[in-house]
Amino acid sequence: MPIPRASLEMEKFIPDSSVVSDVIPSPNFGERNKGLIPSMIVLHYTGMPDMEGALHRLCTPGTDVSAHYVVLEDGRIVQCVPEAMRAWHAGASHWAGEDDINSCSIGIEIVNRGHDWGYPDFPLRQIAAVIALCRGIIIRQKIAKHRVLAHSDVAPSRKQDPGEKFPWRSLADSGVGYWVEPAPIKQGAALKPGHSGTDVRDMQEALARYGYKIASDGRYDVATREVVTAFQRHFRPAKVDGIADQSTLLTLQSLLANHPDRVTTTASR
Repeated sequence: MPIPRASLEMEKFIPDSSVVSDVIPSPNFGERNKGLIPSMIVLHYTGMPDMEGALHRLCTPGTDVSAHYVVLEDGRIVQCVPEAMRAWHAGASHWAGEDDINSCSIGIEIVNRGHDWGYPDFPLRQIAAVIALCRGIIIRQKIAKHRVLAHSDVAPSRKQDPGEKFPWRSLADSGVGYWVEPAPIKQGAALKPGHSGTDVRDMQEALARYGYKIASDGRYDVATREVVTAFQRHFRPAKVDGIADQSTLLTLQSLLANHPDRVTTTASR
């Protein structure tokens, strides 16, 4: 299938990655704010019925949305914004104290219809292309593996992409992203909406330490459920329900205990 052209012909640029098959410049970009440089990768799905519509939206003036890269279902990769520039992919978002995610990230859109349009599996060829692209970005931009994130991680109240079908484990096995084996799902006590107290606050504080924006007030409210759901989509995808069962809590503890920053700090003592 041919790659559609942008609605307005913008000046082409030299792609940052050797795995890029085409450049379709988007007019929707700007300078990175506050002198920030890319320190994370944010993965999205396009969430539209077809590739043509997604590329048209990302590359049309006035839509106020763009991404650095688009990975097609057949593995081809299109670059729309140079890595040095600020693409408009994350929207209102937050991670680890940073609230201008667009200025400190590289955004990658993965062509997939998403939850509203049947949410198909990601083809293996497409995932291989995502891995190759991310590996190059990680080397060029010196991005830590725990800062390869989902759109739902940085905007849990608004987004669910790339979703629970995205193979984060496969990426981590190839050196892209941070992953631990999820704890087994078992029957038992769980924290859930309406609960309050020290256990809820401890969980909230643990999620905040990992990077999520969440209030540590001890109340399992709607916002807490949204963050737990986002965490499950990324790190415990076998069951995504926003309820913090023992599997969810143990997986979170394991992530923090084995976090690259923690391991590095401990080893240097």
